[in-house]
Amino acid sequence: MIALTFDDLPALTILKDQASVNYLNAKLLQGLKRHKITATGFVNESKIDELDRPQQIRILERWLKASMDLGNHTYSHESPNILGAAAYINDIVRGEPVTRGLLAARHRRIGWFRHPYLETGTPEAVKREIDDWLRAHGYRIAPVTIDADDWEFAEPYEDAIARKNETRRKHIRAVYLDYTAKSIRWYRSAARALFGRDIAYVMLLHATRLNADSIDELARILKREQLTPVTLEQAMTDPAYETIDPYAGKDGIEWLERWSLTLHKTLPWNTYLEVPNEIEEAYDKVDRDR
Repeated sequence: MIALTFDDLPALTILKDQASVNYLNAKLLQGLKRHKITATGFVNESKIDELDRPQQIRILERWLKASMDLGNHTYSHESPNILGAAAYINDIVRGEPVTRGLLAARHRRIGWFRHPYLETGTPEAVKREIDDWLRAHGYRIAPVTIDADDWEFAEPYEDAIARKNETRRKHIRAVYLDYTAKSIRWYRSAARALFGRDIAYVMLLHATRLNADSIDELARILKREQLTPVTLEQAMTDPAYETIDPYAGKDGIEWLERWSLTLHKTLPWNTYLEVPNEIEEAYDKVDRDR
């Protein structure tokens, strides 16, 4: 089983164009519904005011109307390593009013939280304070057990669209899909190294034009891998997610690596694939934010 999650709603984009954001969300939701995938989107409410607020809110409403779920991804997408526990918690609170209200209007409640950059707080006391607050306020952390670094492909892809470079656009998408398929296989091998079996995976993606344009191909990859899409709630019933997360370092690492520390087992790093150099270089030309 696999649950798909999409960070940075209403959209991760460099184009800053409302029509483009509307389009990518419509296409993404149509694809998810076509393939009977119920995904969870994680909202940065600061993005609502980056473009047209009413239209941005309508995008979130469309996610709920399409039977998707929404969670909190903080207001500003800042790191707890920079803010500290108190300011980070304030950023979580600031990031929930619109999402909470939209869910409440449908007799639902906000319950999922995703850490930006997968950075959960350092030192351990900061992480513990954040974890305790989330638990006390009804939040569950949405872990990540498959991460194909789609964000690094997404901005060069949009740059190719902006430059009307169709050859480049198609090439980036092809490299992305190939890398994603290989990454999924690596994470499956990592899970087997830890648990001796496939687990119910939680895959990190982003609300981007790249994923909107690739949703049919992504669904085909899952089908080839014999991975059945399920909700985040369903995936989290796997006992693997009861494994303690002991990591309190600065880096944002996914949960299989965290659990390897708990279980004292080694992941198959000798077969791990880095993002292709050409994509890293293309990203750095578009956005120098590493």
